[in-house]
Amino acid sequence: MERAWSTFRGVVWRVPPAAKPPWLRVRPTGRRMALVASLARGGVVTVCSESLCPNLPRCWGRGEATFMVLGRFCTRRCRFCAVEHSPRPPPPDPGEPERVARAVELLRLRYVVLTSVDRDDLPDGGASHFAEVVRAVKRRVPGVTVEALVPDFGGRCDLVRAVIDAGAEVLSHNLETVERLTPLVRDERASYSRSLSVLRCAAASGVVVKTGVMLGLGEDVDDLLKLFRDVAAAGVHVLTMGQYLRPTPAQAPVAFYVTPEGFRVLAEEARAAGVPVVVAGPLVRSSFAASAAYRAAVDYLEGRSAGATIVVG
Repeated sequence: MERAWSTFRGVVWRVPPAAKPPWLRVRPTGRRMALVASLARGGVVTVCSESLCPNLPRCWGRGEATFMVLGRFCTRRCRFCAVEHSPRPPPPDPGEPERVARAVELLRLRYVVLTSVDRDDLPDGGASHFAEVVRAVKRRVPGVTVEALVPDFGGRCDLVRAVIDAGAEVLSHNLETVERLTPLVRDERASYSRSLSVLRCAAASGVVVKTGVMLGLGEDVDDLLKLFRDVAAAGVHVLTMGQYLRPTPAQAPVAFYVTPEGFRVLAEEARAAGVPVVVAGPLVRSSFAASAAYRAAVDYLEGRSAGATIVVG
């Protein structure tokens, strides 16, 4: 146990979970919450409000928001996630694409992240519905940038491409955690290798490719260094890293808290492993600073920069 709290690259990178550290004691403000409530009444779900994300005012102020489609019930049960589970959720709502598109227009968003629950009950995992939401947003708000944060679609590359072909500029799929911990915290139908195959498929399609991981589930430095190499080899352009926070007592406990300095040195290691753009910090979520990360990735791909490190906190 003593080694668990040792230093890495000269800094204390993680501390025991005895109490929530000061760098995580942030409360979301009430800014624009009336509009959030209005969207909810209209049947539009923003991940920003559902998760009480402390970054909501900052992201919405930049014209960014994340919407969850395909319903509120997930067919999988990951140990870090508090989304409601059902083996047979209601069918996709055919009116959802236009509702989301209208919300994007109402909020005057410039960058939109679309994500969804897993829908293993559907033959295509919900890919066709997801693609229709992308098309609806693009039709109603020309010029908006769309990031599709997709489930693994059972590892089917054709379904991943269907979402990309609908017009998404960014294809994101989260590894969530390191390979060693994947069987312990993700649903048994998910796998580290399958998630990497989704990312490789997206990279071959020519879009910006992104993935995210949570820290504090029990990983060590060697686990993370391997993940950085795997992500770079898969062709990922953007990696996000943030602190895992236990949603309720029913989910996996926090094993440790990563310090702000720990995020900084780990971001440097990820860049050194070949990941072009890294967004890292205690409060970083997979959609945080999404437009800035996208611009940095485009600059890298077009040869205007050697990449970027965005450390927050």
